[in-house]
Amino acid sequence: MLSGKKKVQIACAFATLLLSALAVGCKGFFVNPTLTSVAVGPTATINQGGTVQMSAVGTYNDGSTQALNNVFWSSDPTDVATVTTSGLVTGVSVGSATITGASGTVSGTATITVALSNVTGILVSPTSASAKQNGGTANFTSNATIAGGAPVDVTDTVTWSILSVSTSSGSTSDFAVTQGQDPMVVTVQSTATVGEQAIIQASYVGGTGTTYTATAKLTVTQ
Repeated sequence: MLSGKKKVQIACAFATLLLSALAVGCKGFFVNPTLTSVAVGPTATINQGGTVQMSAVGTYNDGSTQALNNVFWSSDPTDVATVTTSGLVTGVSVGSATITGASGTVSGTATITVALSNVTGILVSPTSASAKQNGGTANFTSNATIAGGAPVDVTDTVTWSILSVSTSSGSTSDFAVTQGQDPMVVTVQSTATVGEQAIIQASYVGGTGTTYTATAKLTVTQ
Protein backbone atom coordinates (compact mmCIF):
# COMPACT_ATOMS: atom_id res chain seq x y z
CA MET A 1 0.00 0.00 0.00
CA LEU A 2 1.31 3.42 -0.98
CA SER A 3 2.30 5.77 1.76
CA GLY A 4 0.79 9.25 2.03
CA LYS A 5 4.08 10.80 0.93
CA LYS A 6 4.22 8.58 -2.13
CA LYS A 7 0.66 9.49 -3.06
CA VAL A 8 1.52 13.17 -2.88
CA GLN A 9 4.56 12.67 -5.14
CA ILE A 10 2.49 10.78 -7.72
CA ALA A 11 -0.24 13.45 -7.64
CA CYS A 12 2.34 16.18 -8.19
CA ALA A 13 3.82 14.28 -11.13
CA PHE A 14 0.40 13.88 -12.75
CA ALA A 15 -0.33 17.58 -12.16
CA THR A 16 2.97 18.54 -13.81
CA LEU A 17 2.21 16.34 -16.83
CA LEU A 18 -1.27 17.80 -17.10
CA LEU A 19 0.00 21.37 -17.00
CA SER A 20 2.62 20.56 -19.63
CA ALA A 21 -0.03 19.05 -21.89
CA LEU A 22 -2.25 22.09 -21.46
CA ALA A 23 0.65 24.41 -22.29
CA VAL A 24 1.42 22.50 -25.48
CA GLY A 25 -2.27 22.50 -26.42
CA CYS A 26 -2.61 26.23 -25.86
CA LYS A 27 0.39 26.92 -28.06
CA GLY A 28 -1.32 24.95 -30.77
CA PHE A 29 -4.44 27.12 -30.56
CA PHE A 30 -2.75 30.55 -30.42
CA VAL A 31 -0.84 31.25 -33.65
CA ASN A 32 0.69 34.65 -34.41
CA PRO A 33 -1.50 36.47 -36.96
CA THR A 34 -0.15 36.90 -40.51
CA LEU A 35 0.37 40.33 -42.10
CA THR A 36 -1.85 40.61 -45.18
CA SER A 37 -1.63 44.27 -46.24
CA VAL A 38 0.17 47.54 -45.51
CA ALA A 39 -1.44 50.99 -45.72
CA VAL A 40 1.08 53.80 -46.29
CA GLY A 41 0.36 57.49 -45.83
CA PRO A 42 -0.09 60.32 -46.12
CA THR A 43 -0.63 61.21 -49.77
CA ALA A 44 0.56 64.80 -49.79
CA THR A 45 1.93 67.76 -51.72
CA ILE A 46 5.14 69.30 -50.37
CA ASN A 47 7.50 72.05 -51.46
CA GLN A 48 10.91 71.49 -52.97
CA GLY A 49 13.09 71.02 -49.90
CA GLY A 50 10.03 70.36 -47.73
CA THR A 51 9.51 67.18 -45.75
CA VAL A 52 6.71 64.88 -44.66
CA GLN A 53 6.82 61.92 -42.27
CA MET A 54 5.38 58.70 -43.66
CA SER A 55 3.76 55.98 -41.58
CA ALA A 56 2.64 52.41 -42.22
CA VAL A 57 -0.23 50.45 -40.68
CA GLY A 58 -0.45 46.70 -41.11
CA THR A 59 -3.62 44.64 -41.34
CA TYR A 60 -3.49 40.99 -40.27
CA ASN A 61 -5.48 37.91 -41.23
CA ASP A 62 -7.40 38.02 -37.95
CA GLY A 63 -8.70 41.52 -38.77
CA SER A 64 -6.42 43.34 -36.35
CA THR A 65 -4.35 46.40 -37.28
CA GLN A 66 -1.09 47.73 -35.92
CA ALA A 67 1.35 50.55 -36.62
CA LEU A 68 4.50 49.08 -38.15
CA ASN A 69 7.96 50.09 -36.98
CA ASN A 70 10.38 47.86 -38.88
CA VAL A 71 9.52 49.14 -42.36
CA PHE A 72 11.79 49.25 -45.41
CA TRP A 73 11.17 52.58 -47.18
CA SER A 74 11.92 53.44 -50.82
CA SER A 75 11.11 56.20 -53.30
CA ASP A 76 10.69 56.16 -57.07
CA PRO A 77 12.00 58.27 -58.68
CA THR A 78 14.61 59.47 -56.19
CA ASP A 79 15.33 62.60 -58.24
CA VAL A 80 11.82 63.84 -57.30
CA ALA A 81 11.79 62.79 -53.63
CA THR A 82 14.02 60.87 -51.26
CA VAL A 83 13.03 58.92 -48.15
CA THR A 84 15.10 57.98 -45.10
CA THR A 85 15.12 54.63 -43.30
CA SER A 86 12.71 56.17 -40.78
CA GLY A 87 10.22 57.24 -43.51
CA LEU A 88 10.99 60.98 -43.71
CA VAL A 89 10.38 62.19 -47.28
CA THR A 90 12.18 65.23 -48.72
CA GLY A 91 11.08 66.97 -51.92
CA VAL A 92 13.94 67.25 -54.43
CA SER A 93 12.40 68.45 -57.70
CA VAL A 94 9.00 69.13 -59.22
CA GLY A 95 7.02 65.98 -59.96
CA SER A 96 5.40 62.98 -58.31
CA ALA A 97 7.12 60.11 -56.51
CA THR A 98 5.79 56.78 -55.29
CA ILE A 99 6.77 56.04 -51.71
CA THR A 100 6.76 52.34 -50.81
CA GLY A 101 6.74 50.92 -47.31
CA ALA A 102 7.48 47.18 -47.06
CA SER A 103 7.37 44.73 -44.17
CA GLY A 104 8.75 41.43 -45.36
CA THR A 105 7.06 40.57 -48.64
CA VAL A 106 4.01 42.79 -47.99
CA SER A 107 4.06 46.45 -49.04
CA GLY A 108 1.91 49.52 -49.64
CA THR A 109 2.41 52.81 -51.48
CA ALA A 110 1.47 56.48 -51.36
CA THR A 111 2.08 59.33 -53.81
CA ILE A 112 4.01 62.45 -52.83
CA THR A 113 3.79 65.44 -55.17
CA VAL A 114 6.62 67.96 -55.01
CA ALA A 115 5.48 71.48 -55.90
CA LEU A 116 7.04 74.91 -56.26
CA SER A 117 6.58 77.35 -53.39
CA ASN A 118 7.25 80.65 -55.23
CA VAL A 119 4.81 80.29 -58.14
CA THR A 120 3.14 83.47 -59.43
CA GLY A 121 1.04 81.80 -62.15
CA ILE A 122 1.07 79.25 -64.97
CA LEU A 123 0.97 79.45 -68.76
CA VAL A 124 -0.30 77.00 -71.39
CA SER A 125 1.40 76.68 -74.77
CA PRO A 126 0.16 76.97 -77.42
CA THR A 127 -2.76 79.17 -76.48
CA SER A 128 -4.61 78.08 -79.63
CA ALA A 129 -4.40 74.86 -81.65
CA SER A 130 -6.41 72.71 -84.05
CA ALA A 131 -6.95 68.99 -84.54
CA LYS A 132 -8.80 66.94 -87.10
CA GLN A 133 -12.17 65.37 -86.46
CA ASN A 134 -12.31 61.71 -85.38
CA GLY A 135 -8.90 60.94 -83.90
CA GLY A 136 -6.90 64.10 -84.46
CA THR A 137 -4.55 65.18 -81.68
CA ALA A 138 -2.99 68.35 -80.32
CA ASN A 139 -0.14 68.74 -77.84
CA PHE A 140 0.02 71.23 -74.97
CA THR A 141 2.60 72.12 -72.34
CA SER A 142 2.46 74.23 -69.19
CA ASN A 143 5.08 76.33 -67.43
CA ALA A 144 4.93 77.83 -63.96
CA THR A 145 6.14 81.40 -63.67
CA ILE A 146 8.48 81.85 -60.72
CA ALA A 147 9.14 84.99 -58.68
CA GLY A 148 12.74 85.96 -59.36
CA GLY A 149 13.47 82.90 -61.49
CA ALA A 150 13.04 81.23 -64.84
CA PRO A 151 9.78 79.42 -65.72
CA VAL A 152 9.58 75.75 -64.73
CA ASP A 153 7.94 73.06 -66.88
CA VAL A 154 5.06 71.55 -64.88
CA THR A 155 3.22 69.85 -67.76
CA ASP A 156 3.21 66.39 -66.23
CA THR A 157 2.10 67.54 -62.77
CA VAL A 158 -0.73 69.93 -63.63
CA THR A 159 -4.29 68.61 -63.86
CA TRP A 160 -5.66 68.97 -67.37
CA SER A 161 -9.39 69.16 -68.14
CA ILE A 162 -11.87 70.24 -70.80
CA LEU A 163 -13.46 73.30 -69.26
CA SER A 164 -16.17 73.92 -71.88
CA VAL A 165 -17.15 73.52 -75.53
CA SER A 166 -18.51 76.13 -77.93
CA THR A 167 -21.62 74.36 -79.23
CA SER A 168 -24.80 73.54 -77.34
CA SER A 169 -24.90 70.11 -78.98
CA GLY A 170 -21.28 69.37 -78.07
CA SER A 171 -19.91 67.81 -74.93
CA THR A 172 -16.65 67.83 -72.99
CA SER A 173 -16.57 64.07 -73.68
CA ASP A 174 -15.91 64.94 -77.34
CA PHE A 175 -12.27 65.38 -76.27
CA ALA A 176 -9.99 62.96 -74.39
CA VAL A 177 -7.17 64.29 -72.22
CA THR A 178 -4.07 62.25 -71.37
CA GLN A 179 -2.74 63.15 -67.91
CA GLY A 180 0.76 62.86 -66.50
CA GLN A 181 2.91 63.20 -69.60
CA ASP A 182 4.91 65.92 -71.32
CA PRO A 183 3.56 67.11 -73.69
CA MET A 184 -0.07 66.51 -72.77
CA VAL A 185 -2.17 65.13 -75.66
CA VAL A 186 -5.79 65.98 -76.42
CA THR A 187 -7.54 63.56 -78.77
CA VAL A 188 -10.65 64.56 -80.71
CA GLN A 189 -13.34 61.88 -80.43
CA SER A 190 -15.64 60.75 -83.25
CA THR A 191 -18.56 62.57 -81.61
CA ALA A 192 -16.97 66.00 -82.11
CA THR A 193 -18.17 68.18 -84.98
CA VAL A 194 -16.13 70.30 -87.36
CA GLY A 195 -15.84 73.85 -86.02
CA GLU A 196 -16.44 72.81 -82.42
CA GLN A 197 -14.06 74.48 -80.01
CA ALA A 198 -12.92 73.28 -76.61
CA ILE A 199 -11.36 75.29 -73.82
CA ILE A 200 -8.48 73.30 -72.30
CA GLN A 201 -7.64 74.14 -68.68
CA ALA A 202 -4.48 73.43 -66.73
CA SER A 203 -4.62 73.59 -62.92
CA TYR A 204 -1.54 73.61 -60.70
CA VAL A 205 -1.47 73.51 -56.91
CA GLY A 206 1.60 75.33 -55.61
CA GLY A 207 3.48 74.41 -52.48
CA THR A 208 1.57 77.05 -50.53
CA GLY A 209 -1.73 75.39 -51.42
CA THR A 210 -2.78 78.05 -53.93
CA THR A 211 -4.31 76.75 -57.18
CA TYR A 212 -3.22 78.45 -60.42
CA THR A 213 -5.05 77.97 -63.72
CA ALA A 214 -4.53 78.80 -67.38
CA THR A 215 -6.45 77.94 -70.55
CA ALA A 216 -5.99 77.31 -74.26
CA LYS A 217 -8.39 76.80 -77.18
CA LEU A 218 -8.64 73.77 -79.46
CA THR A 219 -10.66 73.89 -82.70
CA VAL A 220 -11.89 70.79 -84.55
CA THR A 221 -11.08 70.79 -88.29
CA GLN A 222 -12.07 68.51 -91.13
